[in-house]
Amino acid sequence: MEQLLSLLKTIPEYAAMVSSLQDGESVAVTGIGQINRSHMIAGLCRTLNRPMVVLCQDDLAARRLQEELKGFLADTAPLLPGRDLTLYDAAVVSRSWEQKRLRQLYDLAVGKTGLQIMTWESLSLRTMPKAALLAAAFSLEVGREYAVEDLISRLTAAGYNRCGMVEGPGQFAVRGGILDIFSPAEDRPVRAEFFGDELDTMGFFDPATQRRSENITSVTVLPVAETQPGLHPGGVAGLCKDITSLISRQKRRKNINEPLIATLEKDLNKYESGLHNPASDRYMALIYPEMATAADYIPDGAVVAVCDHGNLQRAARSRCDEMGMQLDSMLGAGLVAGELCDYVCQWEDFCKTLRKKTVIYFDAFGGTSYPEDCPPKQLYPLTAKQLPGYGGNLDTAVSDLSHYQKMEFGSLVLCGTRRRAELLQQLLHEKGLSALQCIPLTTLPKPGQILLTEGTLPFGMEYPLSKIAVLTEGQLIARSEPKRKPAKKTGSTNRQKLNSFTDLTPGDLVVHENYGIGRFVAMEQIKVDGAVKDYIKIAYQGSDTLFVPATQLDLVSKYIGGGGEDSNVKLNKIGSDAWQKTKAKARKAAKDMAGELIQLYAARKRQSGYAFSADAPWQKEFEDNFPYPETDDQLRCIADIKHDMESPIPMDRLLCGDVGFGKTEVALRAVMKAVMDGKQVAILVPTTVLAQQHYQTAVARFRGFPVTIDVLSRFRTPKMQQQTLQKLRAGSVDLIIGTHKLLQKTVQFKDLGLLIVDEEQRFGVSHKERLKELSKGVDVLTLSATPIPRTLNMALSGIRDMSTIEQPPADRYPVQTFVMEYSEPIVDDAIRREIERGGQVYYLHNRTETIDQCAAAIKRRIPGISVGVAHGQMGEDALGDVMQSMAEGEIQVLVCTTIIETGLDIPNANTIIIENADRFGLSQLHQLRGRVGRSTRHAYAYFTYRPEKNLTEVAEKRLSAIRDFAEFGSGFKIAMRDLEIRGAGNLLGAEQSGHMSSVGYDMYLKLLDEAVLEEKGEAPKAPECTADLNVTANVDKDYVSRGEERMDLYRRMAAIRSQEDADDLLDEIVDRYGEPPKGVLNLIDIALLRAKARQVGIKDIRQKSGDVLFTLSNLNFEAVGALCSDPDYKQRVTFLASAKEPTLRFKLANGVDSLKQSKLFVEHYTSFFQS
Repeated sequence: MEQLLSLLKTIPEYAAMVSSLQDGESVAVTGIGQINRSHMIAGLCRTLNRPMVVLCQDDLAARRLQEELKGFLADTAPLLPGRDLTLYDAAVVSRSWEQKRLRQLYDLAVGKTGLQIMTWESLSLRTMPKAALLAAAFSLEVGREYAVEDLISRLTAAGYNRCGMVEGPGQFAVRGGILDIFSPAEDRPVRAEFFGDELDTMGFFDPATQRRSENITSVTVLPVAETQPGLHPGGVAGLCKDITSLISRQKRRKNINEPLIATLEKDLNKYESGLHNPASDRYMALIYPEMATAADYIPDGAVVAVCDHGNLQRAARSRCDEMGMQLDSMLGAGLVAGELCDYVCQWEDFCKTLRKKTVIYFDAFGGTSYPEDCPPKQLYPLTAKQLPGYGGNLDTAVSDLSHYQKMEFGSLVLCGTRRRAELLQQLLHEKGLSALQCIPLTTLPKPGQILLTEGTLPFGMEYPLSKIAVLTEGQLIARSEPKRKPAKKTGSTNRQKLNSFTDLTPGDLVVHENYGIGRFVAMEQIKVDGAVKDYIKIAYQGSDTLFVPATQLDLVSKYIGGGGEDSNVKLNKIGSDAWQKTKAKARKAAKDMAGELIQLYAARKRQSGYAFSADAPWQKEFEDNFPYPETDDQLRCIADIKHDMESPIPMDRLLCGDVGFGKTEVALRAVMKAVMDGKQVAILVPTTVLAQQHYQTAVARFRGFPVTIDVLSRFRTPKMQQQTLQKLRAGSVDLIIGTHKLLQKTVQFKDLGLLIVDEEQRFGVSHKERLKELSKGVDVLTLSATPIPRTLNMALSGIRDMSTIEQPPADRYPVQTFVMEYSEPIVDDAIRREIERGGQVYYLHNRTETIDQCAAAIKRRIPGISVGVAHGQMGEDALGDVMQSMAEGEIQVLVCTTIIETGLDIPNANTIIIENADRFGLSQLHQLRGRVGRSTRHAYAYFTYRPEKNLTEVAEKRLSAIRDFAEFGSGFKIAMRDLEIRGAGNLLGAEQSGHMSSVGYDMYLKLLDEAVLEEKGEAPKAPECTADLNVTANVDKDYVSRGEERMDLYRRMAAIRSQEDADDLLDEIVDRYGEPPKGVLNLIDIALLRAKARQVGIKDIRQKSGDVLFTLSNLNFEAVGALCSDPDYKQRVTFLASAKEPTLRFKLANGVDSLKQSKLFVEHYTSFFQS
């Protein structure tokens, strides 16, 4: 695009403007369209070599500018976000937007930013003064010395939260000489290792695996929030003093404001007790006595571009009024003190700060009055037009080009891709116009010449005096960033199997493979024959207790049933046969299911279908038109589906992924592939509204391609439906989207090649039968929004083809989350604010009996708004109508139950309020919160709970999990785990879910895995080997202090099956905790010993004083005979014929530890076993 910027040099006024700016004079430019303005800003950015700050009236204008600048400069300029002040009493508030602001302000302050975009809202809001931010931020550099205690107190003062494991921005953890920090200045957390006080090494690590990914030499640590009580000139004590004098002033007033005094005293109490106060924004004026805004961060030598200053002035006025109204309601409720309400800077004050800056005003029309404080010295009226994009309509492009050619203009056409340029060139040739391709663009067109090149802008441009026109296809192919290859995810080692264990706390239910369901009591260290070992204590029915050595933790898994709550699960009794019976029942059910599935699979393999041809050029172009970078998961799923389509066996694939993770795009690529081979495609959806939504998406996505799309649903008149059916029969419709109307007998296809079923579980039995008829020999792709667990996927692999999308798309914007006591004024205020900015609200009330009263109450409290109700007991049609009104924006507040979990994508709904959030699991809250934040606007989630003092222990535990989840995004794994279980229930059906509950999810998976192997005629896996030797094998508390982490390590060590697993885990342990003590190395060796012993049929290794007993699961006479007659072992090995099972007794030599000798013994036995 450099050639496009050089085009500006052909405009005489532009050169004059540049020299004025270089002399430090302020100038005004008038008479240009928006795209021309972006063109000039991009040119100035390149020419002046000075930092630039561009000010826009609102978010919409700023984003548009950002998008256009990206077209010219290929880089995305940072856009400073606004934020909401936290003046409510909330338990927890998420800080993602604030942290983005701090990061950008810091970069601007230290001169890292070349071009910064701001809106009036983000610029005018009071913030931390520049000096305070620079003083609070500090950097860590490898090779320098730091006292760790000082760092801890600096981090605490900067608002960081100390925890056991760092998962989100604003957390830090200390383990011995290792410090983990997640600073808002970075996208990933950092691990710093100290040698004494010297910072020895430092690197980024992945919060999911806690493994280090790349080394770095320095890192910047920024404060966590804009308002830090510790940054008051007198520290927190100084702030307390100020609040105390404020309280005494309030008490002396004539009209005493009791609620305000109560608020102030409550906050004072928090600060004095050293507690965190999320609503510190109330005291911003006390903490930072000088008023500061983002304007103070603009560097001295910067050029400030003011876009449409008349609109900006209006925006400034309305922002002040809006803030005033918001603060009035707060003052009335006693939430803020009147004298501290200075939160927004005025337009006039901002103009005064511009006196010392070089300013350029861009206005579409001349004749506006400029601010007195900084009027422009020079005025440059220009003639430059913005042209609409031709939007894939090549005829429009042809007529425009022939007009420009007659006028002797040079025309440059941005065609998006090389293929498009070829098509247009061909078309122009047919119309008698000659055009040249110039890819990449190296020169500008001469008068009367037409040049075609790749690239795209949202609009075209015309410069009449320079006689140059730039045409563009428009938004159609605006790729929002180059397709970068995301960093490779490291292969999931045994981490996957263990997720369920990381969160095991005393009182949780667990399942032991041989003894059944018990309750986890504690982890205990016991000394046996001088060796220290850790045991897991499990309580069973009555007073039975079982101690499981930590080395055998892989026989224990956390009990996860089908339902969320596990209150009604019966504990097993040790010694009774009840558990074996339950296990046998579940095993039989799993076996039956595996049998059925395998028959189905075999039948499908025998059918013959259509083998689609390889990708056509159109296909590649269609895929290049996708405006976002695909995630790794999406690319993998697309490849799987194409591979299936190109094979002659009919495809039957299940594609799972959360709503908004890009399943539709994957499906549409399959559609394109089928249509390219002349086949018809049907997309079957459960509701009319979804049909409408898919239809709109498909029409937008296939624009410019020869694909005919139609929809069949009850929103179409009978006459329209008849016409659609005729077209289907004739084959003139390529893609039909419809509800179960598609399953009627009257629907006939000319040549159906692909059937896509969305949310299969929502169709009835009769529908499924008809589906089977329809899909004979046809490729079928089923979509589901409930994530299906990877573990289940592995168990069923080879029976049902599955693909999962687990990565969220790149820039889903963070959702501002509040966890708070339910309070009507706050809720009403949140609803009002969303409606005032033209948005919509989901209000979650999860009780069908009282939902209508709840909706009526909201309507009564906020008159003049439209409120709708949606719940699962409504008829399909009534529900469809409500959802349609919501999608079309007719309903402003939708009071609903959790029915919205797997529903529609409504980008305009950006606030969700959840009553009684403490009754939901994290997974549900995660899914519900995902309903908002689907556009570029700020989204809000309010998780409220009843203001009751006596919360039950379970609710208390849940609430604290919700708080961590909201603030740091932690507990994400648990949330995903919960979802998986529900997904498994959905996929396997009700009967299997019952068996899943009876033995617990992990145990059920094991049984299913065995059943599948057995049905396929493969050898079942050998039973696990257990080992109990008298050597010190434990993870010391001094080495790993947190119980949960020790448990996780035991669990993962017990699951080691190969040297590779062991090396991988040891690397991680060294990385996270430093050099391991002997006990940890012994644990890993024991795990390797068990893995090797299992391969040769040894199922138990147990030490009894001076002997080690090896119990064999199958007797290999040759190997045992050879071992007993081996000269080294002859005297030391005896075969115990009297034991219940074949057992070898091995006499230990004195002075050598039993682990070392056992390893040698197993190696020796293995050599005979294999020979």
